[in-house]
Amino acid sequence: MKVLHVIASVDPRGGGPIEGVFKSAQVWSSHGHDVQIASLDSPDAEWVISSPVKTIALGSPTRSQSRLRKLLPWVRYGYTPRFPQWLRANAANFDVVIVNGLWNYTSLSTSRALRRLNLPYFVFTHGMLDPWFNKAYPVKHFLKALFWKLFEHKVLRDARGVLFTCEEERRMARQSFAPYIAREYVVGYGTTDVSGDPGEQVAAFFSEVPKATGRRIALFLSRIDEKKGIDLLLTAFARHADTFPDLDLVIAGPDLAGIQKSLMDLSSNLGIAARVHWPGMLTGAAKWGAFRAAEFFVLPSHQENFGVVVAEAMALSRPVLITNKVNIWREVELDGAGIVVDDNAEAIAAGLQEMCSLSPSQRGEIGRKGRLGFLNRYNLEDNAMQLLSLLDRLSARAPLELSNKAR
Repeated sequence: MKVLHVIASVDPRGGGPIEGVFKSAQVWSSHGHDVQIASLDSPDAEWVISSPVKTIALGSPTRSQSRLRKLLPWVRYGYTPRFPQWLRANAANFDVVIVNGLWNYTSLSTSRALRRLNLPYFVFTHGMLDPWFNKAYPVKHFLKALFWKLFEHKVLRDARGVLFTCEEERRMARQSFAPYIAREYVVGYGTTDVSGDPGEQVAAFFSEVPKATGRRIALFLSRIDEKKGIDLLLTAFARHADTFPDLDLVIAGPDLAGIQKSLMDLSSNLGIAARVHWPGMLTGAAKWGAFRAAEFFVLPSHQENFGVVVAEAMALSRPVLITNKVNIWREVELDGAGIVVDDNAEAIAAGLQEMCSLSPSQRGEIGRKGRLGFLNRYNLEDNAMQLLSLLDRLSARAPLELSNKAR
């Protein structure tokens, strides 16, 4: 099969959505399928050039994008006439078209272009309909509500299928905007298993964070963003810093939101700066070494659609400490793969104390259960092929009559 992923950017700093695209493409390609990506990136962007999947970048060249143009609403939205033109000329060459994400020009232009061609497409919402965003950003919500009524709801309405990575995401998506009409499917998601030499990976990590050598490590690995609750984690860590003096916190991830400086200032004010390490975005061996070197993984998010990093921690048998705003928290709790708490400093502090008080054998048992949970639920080698089979079957159907109710 020939599969076209549509996404705003292939920049790996974007986190879960593009990571999922890359890894599913890796699985599908290994089985002989042709996977390509169409994006709004500049064709000369470094992440386009280094993309592991063939990427057709249809944005303007970087040198023509002045700082002023980046501030203009339609430029930030990603508007470019080249994108629908390319789709109309090339979409029929693919068996499956998957739109990844909402609220940028890819979703609307793909919907319109394929509707005119009478070609089916699918939408992965990637948590972008979570009602948390409406409460956290009320001004944006007002503008999104208008845009939804005028345009965006039609993207879901006309899709052959709207794909959710877990039941919690599907349930919450219905609460954000009206009208909401969608043919819903909860599909398998996750990550590929980790290979490589564990010793070399751990060494690669400590070469990035040498001051953490010989310390117990609690690991946060994700984008540095307001919704991730890092301020809560720092506050919670400070409450137990004296109780567990051999424990350090590693906060690894790209700072696209520009808030790391304020978080570092917070750690200084809390008196824990020497025990908090900020290596930036870790990739390859250093990333896997971070998981292997850590005693446990922590993700204190206010909102998390799926949390691929949680699945990665489980794959490497690391216990996880997450909030009940990470949408797979029920599965994590059911599998006994970690501790689930509310998204506030008090609850996270209690979770840290509980996790740090466990014996190595107890944490090992939780990690073993997490590994089994990964194999049973989140192994992308299996889930990606099942998804492709589903998309193939749905694409082959005759045009579907629209329903006024979500199913």
